[in-house]
Amino acid sequence: MQFVKIRFNYLFTSTKGLILVAIAMIGMVTAVWGMLSGPMAELGVREVVVRLLGMKLIQAEREGRIIILYHSIAMAVVSIEVYIITSLLKMKEFFKSAINATITVGYLFAMIFGMGFAYFGHNWAFHGLYIFGLSLIFFAGIILAVALNPWNPEYYVTDKNHAHTKKGVSVERIAFFTMAVATLGSTLFGAIPGSYFGNGFEVFLAENVIRQPHKTYLEDAVIGHLHIMLTLIAVALSLIVGRWLDFKGKLHTVSMHLMWTGTIVISLGAWSVVIVDWAHTIIYVGSVLVMLSALMLVIFGWGKFIREGTAHITKPTIGQKIRALVSDPLKFGPLWQMVFMNFTVSGVGIFMAVKLDEIMRVIPWREERITLTGHWHILSALIATIILMYYGDMVGLKGKVRQWFGWGILVLSDIAFASVTIFELKRLFISEAEQQPLVNTLMILADLGLGMLLVILAMLMIWRLSDLFKKQGRWTEEIDHELSQEVK
Repeated sequence: MQFVKIRFNYLFTSTKGLILVAIAMIGMVTAVWGMLSGPMAELGVREVVVRLLGMKLIQAEREGRIIILYHSIAMAVVSIEVYIITSLLKMKEFFKSAINATITVGYLFAMIFGMGFAYFGHNWAFHGLYIFGLSLIFFAGIILAVALNPWNPEYYVTDKNHAHTKKGVSVERIAFFTMAVATLGSTLFGAIPGSYFGNGFEVFLAENVIRQPHKTYLEDAVIGHLHIMLTLIAVALSLIVGRWLDFKGKLHTVSMHLMWTGTIVISLGAWSVVIVDWAHTIIYVGSVLVMLSALMLVIFGWGKFIREGTAHITKPTIGQKIRALVSDPLKFGPLWQMVFMNFTVSGVGIFMAVKLDEIMRVIPWREERITLTGHWHILSALIATIILMYYGDMVGLKGKVRQWFGWGILVLSDIAFASVTIFELKRLFISEAEQQPLVNTLMILADLGLGMLLVILAMLMIWRLSDLFKKQGRWTEEIDHELSQEVK
């Protein structure tokens, strides 16, 4: 009994344990439900999995199942970010414990009972527990916003190298607080149309209605909710990476002001899609501000890596600077993914908006739908890779394992994302009659990259979970270290 108790305490009270459980849950869902994808269906794997697990899949309910699947995974990702925020930022221990406990129960209820309702027969008690889980997550968000209050004198900046107001209020904490409040508002923005399901409002996928000239307020709200929630998850992660890398100086001051301002503008733009036709203009302004903020983080981080890696060299050459920059893939990787995102997500999105009437509305609807779907999925997966690299550093990967883990995630994911991006835009440079050889190659590269990413994740999970069975495993050191940090 004691064996179970101490490991349970590690998994559900320590930051590293909580993140490990969430990553394991996401990995399990991704691996199992990935077997239902199109490529797996072509190989006959889907039917085997459906029969083996006893899933009940009705084609007419496909959109509803996918939405619950996405929400289940997204809630676990949000929980991971919250765990990291509560560990990085100063707050009262009561708030930290309450937030982590509430959001943990919330995402587990949402994931377990949501997936049970959607894929294994419609037990409406499960649906009620799914909604209960989402409600707990929202409540945890309220507590987090209260805990992040930047105007509490206890959290004023002591190191003047970090962005602050004249009174000493941390601008970085203002950005975290703004993100939390904007997320709560954006959650309600999606919950309102969700509350109308079964009352004249039917479930749909955003990419399926993109060419409808007239959409209802509720349809616009769902589309806006999709965009802003994914954006705010990325904003939170950018702030986390900045805190992790000890972002400071003049760039930090400008970046944090751009971040909280951009978060407000982009949120207002997403919320206003239901009332004004030019809402996307507001979104573009907010996006530019947020992207500039992230760019300053990249400039700071890369400059820091180069300075630290060449500190022992009087006049480093370009080659030596590059080696110093890429020497640690778990530190270099997150910032590189932010840059790479501009080629596979942001750049594609801006291009689609600029050439909407000239190109995107002229090509077949299926091709535009593919571009939209790939656009959202790449951003989600990029966020996941950054979280994995952060976690790899958090658990203390060193030496060759650190190199293989970091570069494996970085190279394999970018091969997959680049392949999907080319697949999205293929109609711009190749005809449908000639596309098949290219499509076959891109699909092989994408499947290989994503498949090997899952293998790396599985190896990480096997290592971490097997460590729990050791009496004096790494997990004991981690929980002792966290307790000592809390005492300090």
